[in-house]
Amino acid sequence: MEEKEIEQALANVIQDVFKVEVRPVLTRPDEQFGDYATNVALQLSGRVNQPPRQVADLIIEHLDGTTTLIEIKRTKAAGPGFINITLNDAALLLQAIQAPTRKPQTYKDQVVVTEYSDPNPFKVLHAGHLYTSVVGDAISNLIAMAGGQVHRVNFGGDVGLHVGKTMWAIVQALGGEYPEKLHDIPEHQRSDWLTNQYIKGTAAYEDDEQAKTDIIELNKEVYRFHTENDHDSPLAQIYWICRQWSYDYFDQFYARIGTQFEKYYPESQTSAKGLQTVREQHDRGVYKQSNGAIVFEGEPYGLHTRVFINSQGLPTYEAKDVGLIMAKWQDYHFDRSLVITGNDIVEYMKVVLKSIEQFQPELAKRSVHLTHGNVKLQGGVKMSSRKGNILRATDVLDAAHNANKAVTGRDDEQAVLGAVKYAFLKQRIGPDLIYDPAESVSLQGNSGPYLQYAHARARSILAKAKQDRTAPNAEAGLEPAERSLARKIGEYPEVLQQAVTDLMPHHICTYLYELAQVFNRFYEHNRVVGDARETLRLHLVRAYADVLQDGLTLLGIAAPQKM
Repeated sequence: MEEKEIEQALANVIQDVFKVEVRPVLTRPDEQFGDYATNVALQLSGRVNQPPRQVADLIIEHLDGTTTLIEIKRTKAAGPGFINITLNDAALLLQAIQAPTRKPQTYKDQVVVTEYSDPNPFKVLHAGHLYTSVVGDAISNLIAMAGGQVHRVNFGGDVGLHVGKTMWAIVQALGGEYPEKLHDIPEHQRSDWLTNQYIKGTAAYEDDEQAKTDIIELNKEVYRFHTENDHDSPLAQIYWICRQWSYDYFDQFYARIGTQFEKYYPESQTSAKGLQTVREQHDRGVYKQSNGAIVFEGEPYGLHTRVFINSQGLPTYEAKDVGLIMAKWQDYHFDRSLVITGNDIVEYMKVVLKSIEQFQPELAKRSVHLTHGNVKLQGGVKMSSRKGNILRATDVLDAAHNANKAVTGRDDEQAVLGAVKYAFLKQRIGPDLIYDPAESVSLQGNSGPYLQYAHARARSILAKAKQDRTAPNAEAGLEPAERSLARKIGEYPEVLQQAVTDLMPHHICTYLYELAQVFNRFYEHNRVVGDARETLRLHLVRAYADVLQDGLTLLGIAAPQKM
């Protein structure tokens, strides 16, 4: 029986008895108190001028017997007025068997754009990009599972001051504008080489006034490559070659972690639309002049002022983000657009969206900024690609690979990715985290490989048994361990609903780990293959394995048949 059916049965009784419309809310109490509980009697008490326990007694009296699938009981331990609901064994077993296929439809027929990862060409992919990619994938999977038409997109700065800094250092390293010298740099060294140039260019910009002036001019030149479609001048050739190096590097990384994007929006493509929009809205009074720049004054809205077009007439990140939102709307006409980033740009995005709200209020309303914490180095030091204090995305994966090999003696990329992704997703999105490779690959405890092994173990049990698809018979009743397992499996659709509502994948992680523990307790004392109750228990094992596989897949983690 679905939770909604019970809620509706309660609502019908309340309407009949008290002539009051109310939507009861069910919760999952400790197993000893039943399968569901509701405090609706306490909510009604004041409205009908009766004590909560009396209200509960009346609800129970009229509800009991209205359906063959549930029996109602109220216990002292539940407190005055609480109603505990216990499903009969047939209903509980059916709920468990159907659990893997019952999915929320929160986003049915909605177009949702999810934007995440957002690496900048000419800079390294750090652990934060890996974290954002993993989180963005899981959230996108949740929305797609809940009926949404999901478009996964990426955004990055192929123009801007960071490119000017890197280009300046590249020219210094090459001894001038000699694009042919780039071919001397081995492919496997290119991403690190570009990162080092960015670090050198940043240091020069901060410490050398002449270098700073040259970098500012180079920044303008990079914009000119796009506006004039210059692919032939030596400096332009250097730019386009190194830009492609970055994209090749990104593609390799995404292929390794199993991430795919439908579209990549480079800032060079959103800049023009952003400039046009900001200038048009400047003429209408949304944006203001300030010391030769164009800004949005956020103070009237409890925010701060930010520059959208600088005094050189170039778009800032803010204007590019305006252009990006306009481009996404033009491409998808979305019902919802999620921008998933680190929490260090919370105030920045508030200003951008508030400015858009002044001339496209519906577009701003449909755009949601979701944020997460940063991955930190040991000791809690925040990463900075500008300073070269970087924990690269590949460093995290390599550390997990080495830790897993030390434990298992094997090169197992599925286990490595499962370890990293689960370690990132098992805690609530928001706080910073410090990644522990050894903990993440452990087969003991709350880890991705532990759940992968749990799934493989369940599939092994099924493989040893006859493939009996006979409908299970619960007329003889469920034994206590069977009931506990069926009850836990049956919670899965509710967990999915909560994860989708909150857009928080950690709900699934917590549930899967708890489910695996319940199964372990069941299997430790209850033989499946060869037992007189084999048919019924195989149905439970199959439902358990299907739930594990479904949950791991939503998290972007492989569910191997063997380990």
